[in-house]
Amino acid sequence: MPLLQVRGCPEDLYKKVALVAKRQNRTIAQQVVVLLEKGLGQEESNRERRQRLLRALETCKVPGKAQAIDASELVREDRDR
Repeated sequence: MPLLQVRGCPEDLYKKVALVAKRQNRTIAQQVVVLLEKGLGQEESNRERRQRLLRALETCKVPGKAQAIDASELVREDRDR
């Protein structure tokens, strides 16, 4: 993973980033990455991404044959191997 080092960061800006990071339960490095993503227009949050994926999964149709499979039978079959 590439390393990004910033020199000469104004102290007040650093303190603001550190405060927001603490509120969000992130490290300063994680918070800087989040801020860069937002600044570059790549700001879909994890929650939004998960919700979008769940909506997409809800629209997927599962074949009737797959719905009839009993999960406990599959687990038993795997354990018996």
